[in-house]
Amino acid sequence: MKQQTLIMDLDDTLIHCHKYFQAARNSFSNLLKGWFDVPTHEEIIQKQLEIDLKCVEMQGLHSSVFPESLVRTYWYFCRKYKRKIRNKDEDRVRKIGQNVFQQKAQPFPYMYEVLDQLLKDGHQLFLFTGGDVTNQSRKITQLDLEPYFSSGIFIFEQKNTETLLKVLNKIKSDKRTTWMIGNSLKTDIMPAIELGINAIHIPAKFEWSYNIVDIDITPNGTFAELESLLQLPDYLREYCFFNAVI
Repeated sequence: MKQQTLIMDLDDTLIHCHKYFQAARNSFSNLLKGWFDVPTHEEIIQKQLEIDLKCVEMQGLHSSVFPESLVRTYWYFCRKYKRKIRNKDEDRVRKIGQNVFQQKAQPFPYMYEVLDQLLKDGHQLFLFTGGDVTNQSRKITQLDLEPYFSSGIFIFEQKNTETLLKVLNKIKSDKRTTWMIGNSLKTDIMPAIELGINAIHIPAKFEWSYNIVDIDITPNGTFAELESLLQLPDYLREYCFFNAVI
Protein backbone atom coordinates (compact mmCIF):
# COMPACT_ATOMS: atom_id res chain seq x y z
CA MET A 1 0.00 0.00 0.00
CA LYS A 2 1.27 3.46 -0.93
CA GLN A 3 1.69 5.57 2.21
CA GLN A 4 -0.72 8.50 2.39
CA THR A 5 -0.26 11.70 4.36
CA LEU A 6 -3.37 12.32 6.45
CA ILE A 7 -4.05 15.74 7.97
CA MET A 8 -6.87 15.21 10.43
CA ASP A 9 -9.22 17.62 12.15
CA LEU A 10 -9.93 17.13 15.87
CA ASP A 11 -13.26 18.61 17.00
CA ASP A 12 -16.34 16.77 15.69
CA THR A 13 -14.09 14.60 13.51
CA LEU A 14 -12.27 12.59 16.17
CA ILE A 15 -13.94 13.86 19.33
CA HIS A 16 -17.24 15.36 20.43
CA CYS A 17 -17.40 19.14 20.47
CA HIS A 18 -20.55 20.77 19.08
CA LYS A 19 -22.86 19.03 21.55
CA TYR A 20 -21.26 20.93 24.44
CA PHE A 21 -21.90 24.25 22.73
CA GLN A 22 -25.48 23.25 21.98
CA ALA A 23 -26.08 22.32 25.62
CA ALA A 24 -24.63 25.67 26.70
CA ARG A 25 -26.89 27.54 24.27
CA ASN A 26 -29.92 25.74 25.66
CA SER A 27 -28.91 26.60 29.24
CA PHE A 28 -28.35 30.20 28.19
CA SER A 29 -31.76 30.34 26.50
CA ASN A 30 -33.50 28.94 29.58
CA LEU A 31 -31.78 31.54 31.76
CA LEU A 32 -32.80 34.43 29.51
CA LYS A 33 -36.38 33.22 29.22
CA GLY A 34 -36.56 33.55 33.01
CA TRP A 35 -35.40 37.16 32.76
CA PHE A 36 -37.39 38.25 29.70
CA ASP A 37 -41.02 37.35 29.12
CA VAL A 38 -41.14 37.99 25.37
CA PRO A 39 -38.33 36.23 23.41
CA THR A 40 -38.80 32.62 22.35
CA HIS A 41 -36.13 29.94 22.55
CA GLU A 42 -35.74 30.11 18.78
CA GLU A 43 -35.27 33.89 18.82
CA ILE A 44 -32.62 33.69 21.53
CA ILE A 45 -30.70 30.89 19.81
CA GLN A 46 -30.85 32.59 16.41
CA LYS A 47 -29.56 35.90 17.78
CA GLN A 48 -26.77 34.17 19.70
CA LEU A 49 -25.66 32.27 16.59
CA GLU A 50 -25.70 35.50 14.58
CA ILE A 51 -23.53 37.30 17.14
CA ASP A 52 -21.28 34.27 17.65
CA LEU A 53 -20.54 33.95 13.93
CA LYS A 54 -19.61 37.61 13.68
CA CYS A 55 -17.28 37.28 16.68
CA VAL A 56 -15.59 34.19 15.24
CA GLU A 57 -15.09 35.84 11.86
CA MET A 58 -13.38 38.79 13.55
CA GLN A 59 -11.55 37.09 16.42
CA GLY A 60 -11.04 33.47 15.44
CA LEU A 61 -11.62 30.30 17.42
CA HIS A 62 -10.15 31.30 20.79
CA SER A 63 -12.05 29.86 23.76
CA SER A 64 -12.85 33.36 25.04
CA VAL A 65 -15.03 34.12 22.00
CA PHE A 66 -18.04 31.91 22.79
CA PRO A 67 -18.59 33.16 26.38
CA GLU A 68 -18.32 36.74 25.18
CA SER A 69 -20.85 36.08 22.40
CA LEU A 70 -23.32 34.91 25.05
CA VAL A 71 -22.69 38.11 27.02
CA ARG A 72 -23.21 40.23 23.89
CA THR A 73 -26.47 38.40 23.23
CA TYR A 74 -27.55 39.15 26.81
CA TRP A 75 -26.76 42.83 26.19
CA TYR A 76 -28.83 42.77 23.01
CA PHE A 77 -31.94 41.54 24.78
CA CYS A 78 -31.41 43.92 27.69
CA ARG A 79 -31.40 46.83 25.25
CA LYS A 80 -34.34 45.45 23.30
CA TYR A 81 -36.54 44.91 26.36
CA LYS A 82 -35.14 47.79 28.43
CA ARG A 83 -33.75 45.66 31.25
CA LYS A 84 -30.81 46.94 33.27
CA ILE A 85 -27.52 45.17 32.55
CA ARG A 86 -26.25 43.64 35.79
CA ASN A 87 -22.70 42.48 36.45
CA LYS A 88 -23.88 39.41 38.36
CA ASP A 89 -26.07 38.41 35.41
CA GLU A 90 -23.15 38.87 33.02
CA ASP A 91 -21.06 36.60 35.24
CA ARG A 92 -23.73 33.87 35.18
CA VAL A 93 -23.95 34.08 31.41
CA ARG A 94 -20.18 34.04 30.94
CA LYS A 95 -19.79 30.99 33.19
CA ILE A 96 -22.24 29.05 31.02
CA GLY A 97 -19.96 29.68 28.06
CA GLN A 98 -16.76 28.96 29.95
CA ASN A 99 -18.12 25.64 31.15
CA VAL A 100 -17.91 24.33 27.56
CA PHE A 101 -14.13 24.47 27.80
CA GLN A 102 -14.02 22.63 31.09
CA GLN A 103 -15.72 19.48 29.81
CA LYS A 104 -13.64 16.33 29.68
CA ALA A 105 -12.82 15.46 26.09
CA GLN A 106 -14.84 12.52 24.77
CA PRO A 107 -13.68 10.55 21.70
CA PHE A 108 -15.99 9.33 18.98
CA PRO A 109 -16.70 5.59 19.04
CA TYR A 110 -13.81 3.57 17.58
CA MET A 111 -11.53 6.63 17.38
CA TYR A 112 -8.55 4.77 18.83
CA GLU A 113 -9.22 1.67 16.72
CA VAL A 114 -9.35 3.80 13.57
CA LEU A 115 -6.13 5.66 14.40
CA ASP A 116 -4.39 2.38 15.27
CA GLN A 117 -5.43 0.90 11.93
CA LEU A 118 -4.32 3.96 9.96
CA LEU A 119 -0.86 3.74 11.52
CA LYS A 120 -0.75 -0.02 10.98
CA ASP A 121 -1.56 0.57 7.31
CA GLY A 122 1.51 2.81 7.08
CA HIS A 123 -0.09 6.22 6.79
CA GLN A 124 1.53 9.34 8.23
CA LEU A 125 -0.80 11.26 10.56
CA PHE A 126 -0.86 14.98 11.31
CA LEU A 127 -3.37 16.86 13.46
CA PHE A 128 -4.66 20.26 12.31
CA THR A 129 -7.11 21.81 14.76
CA GLY A 130 -8.73 25.19 15.33
CA GLY A 131 -8.75 26.93 18.71
CA ASP A 132 -6.33 28.30 21.25
CA VAL A 133 -3.29 26.26 22.22
CA THR A 134 -4.27 25.91 25.88
CA ASN A 135 -7.70 24.43 25.29
CA GLN A 136 -6.82 22.23 22.32
CA SER A 137 -3.69 20.92 24.04
CA ARG A 138 -5.80 20.07 27.09
CA LYS A 139 -8.03 17.82 25.01
CA ILE A 140 -5.14 16.25 23.13
CA THR A 141 -3.39 15.44 26.40
CA GLN A 142 -6.53 14.12 28.11
CA LEU A 143 -7.05 11.62 25.30
CA ASP A 144 -3.35 10.76 24.92
CA LEU A 145 -3.37 11.59 21.22
CA GLU A 146 0.26 12.74 20.93
CA PRO A 147 1.64 9.29 20.01
CA TYR A 148 -0.73 9.05 17.04
CA PHE A 149 0.36 12.42 15.69
CA SER A 150 4.08 12.32 16.46
CA SER A 151 4.75 13.66 12.94
CA GLY A 152 3.14 16.96 13.85
CA ILE A 153 0.31 18.73 15.69
CA PHE A 154 -0.79 22.13 14.41
CA ILE A 155 -3.10 24.45 16.38
CA PHE A 156 -4.36 27.74 14.94
CA GLU A 157 -6.96 30.20 16.21
CA GLN A 158 -7.78 30.92 12.57
CA LYS A 159 -8.39 27.69 10.62
CA ASN A 160 -8.53 28.44 6.90
CA THR A 161 -6.69 28.14 3.60
CA GLU A 162 -3.81 30.30 4.80
CA THR A 163 -3.13 28.20 7.89
CA LEU A 164 -3.54 24.91 6.02
CA LEU A 165 -0.95 26.19 3.54
CA LYS A 166 1.42 26.77 6.47
CA VAL A 167 0.92 23.14 7.47
CA LEU A 168 1.59 21.91 3.92
CA ASN A 169 4.72 24.05 3.65
CA LYS A 170 5.93 22.63 6.94
CA ILE A 171 5.36 18.95 6.18
CA LYS A 172 6.39 19.19 2.49
CA SER A 173 4.26 16.24 1.39
CA ASP A 174 3.28 15.15 -2.11
CA LYS A 175 -0.11 16.71 -2.94
CA ARG A 176 -1.15 13.55 -4.80
CA THR A 177 -0.96 11.50 -1.59
CA THR A 178 -2.03 14.18 0.92
CA TRP A 179 -5.52 14.29 2.43
CA MET A 180 -7.43 16.72 4.62
CA ILE A 181 -10.01 14.84 6.70
CA GLY A 182 -12.66 16.68 8.69
CA ASN A 183 -16.27 17.57 9.34
CA SER A 184 -16.16 21.24 8.40
CA LEU A 185 -16.79 22.22 4.80
CA LYS A 186 -15.56 25.72 5.59
CA THR A 187 -12.36 25.11 7.56
CA ASP A 188 -11.34 21.60 6.41
CA ILE A 189 -12.69 20.77 2.97
CA MET A 190 -12.79 24.11 1.14
CA PRO A 191 -9.15 24.98 2.04
CA ALA A 192 -8.01 21.52 0.92
CA ILE A 193 -9.74 21.87 -2.43
CA GLU A 194 -8.39 25.39 -2.91
CA LEU A 195 -4.86 24.10 -2.28
CA GLY A 196 -5.21 21.12 -4.60
CA ILE A 197 -4.95 18.25 -2.12
CA ASN A 198 -7.36 15.37 -1.56
CA ALA A 199 -10.21 15.79 0.92
CA ILE A 200 -12.56 13.53 2.85
CA HIS A 201 -15.64 15.06 4.40
CA ILE A 202 -17.11 13.21 7.39
CA PRO A 203 -20.23 15.22 8.31
CA ALA A 204 -21.01 15.74 11.97
CA LYS A 205 -24.37 14.50 13.22
CA PHE A 206 -25.18 18.02 14.39
CA GLU A 207 -23.26 20.77 12.61
CA TRP A 208 -22.45 24.34 13.60
CA SER A 209 -23.77 26.70 10.94
CA TYR A 210 -20.31 28.31 10.69
CA ASN A 211 -19.00 25.11 9.12
CA ILE A 212 -21.56 24.93 6.31
CA VAL A 213 -20.66 26.47 2.96
CA ASP A 214 -21.26 25.64 -0.68
CA ILE A 215 -18.36 23.96 -2.48
CA ASP A 216 -18.25 25.74 -5.83
CA ILE A 217 -14.69 24.80 -6.81
CA THR A 218 -13.83 21.81 -8.97
CA PRO A 219 -11.36 19.63 -6.99
CA ASN A 220 -7.96 18.89 -8.52
CA GLY A 221 -7.61 15.89 -6.25
CA THR A 222 -10.04 13.32 -4.89
CA PHE A 223 -13.03 14.51 -2.90
CA ALA A 224 -15.06 11.92 -0.98
CA GLU A 225 -17.72 11.92 1.71
CA LEU A 226 -17.96 9.16 4.31
CA GLU A 227 -20.77 8.52 6.76
CA SER A 228 -18.47 7.85 9.71
CA LEU A 229 -14.86 7.81 10.85
CA LEU A 230 -15.06 4.04 11.03
CA GLN A 231 -15.15 3.84 7.21
CA LEU A 232 -11.89 5.72 6.74
CA PRO A 233 -9.31 2.88 6.81
CA ASP A 234 -11.23 0.74 4.31
CA TYR A 235 -11.81 3.69 2.01
CA LEU A 236 -8.09 4.50 1.93
CA ARG A 237 -7.16 0.85 1.31
CA GLU A 238 -9.49 0.72 -1.68
CA TYR A 239 -8.25 4.07 -2.95
CA CYS A 240 -4.61 3.01 -2.73
CA PHE A 241 -5.37 -0.27 -4.49
CA PHE A 242 -7.18 1.30 -7.43
CA ASN A 243 -5.19 4.56 -7.62
CA ALA A 244 -1.61 3.54 -6.91
CA VAL A 245 0.80 6.45 -7.42
CA ILE A 246 4.08 5.14 -8.77
